[in-house]
Amino acid sequence: MIFDILAPLSHPPEPNMSSLQDLLAQRAEIEKKIADVQREERATAINKVRAMMAEFGLTAADIAGKAPVVRAASAAKPASKVAAKYRNAATGESWTGRGLQPKWLKAALAAGAKIEDFTI
Repeated sequence: MIFDILAPLSHPPEPNMSSLQDLLAQRAEIEKKIADVQREERATAINKVRAMMAEFGLTAADIAGKAPVVRAASAAKPASKVAAKYRNAATGESWTGRGLQPKWLKAALAAGAKIEDFTI
């Protein structure tokens, strides 16, 4: 009786090889169809992009983001110079009060002068 129970376990059934071969063939066919559809869709997309580029007069550089920058009219104005606010009477050097203090002013302030002494 025990041998009757164990007998099927000692001889597992053989896999159905024709079924496995069929499934592998189907998979290969489906993968080929997928690749074909991807190629067709890619070609269609490329044709659409080319048509739009021709319609709007675009180049590859335009698409890549290397198109010339169009600036607003206000940005095209040259920057105006800022008038000097401080002047070294001894040398004639001046400073607008913007940016870092010049060496001549730092030295004078370190020597005890006041910034108001250099106001224009």
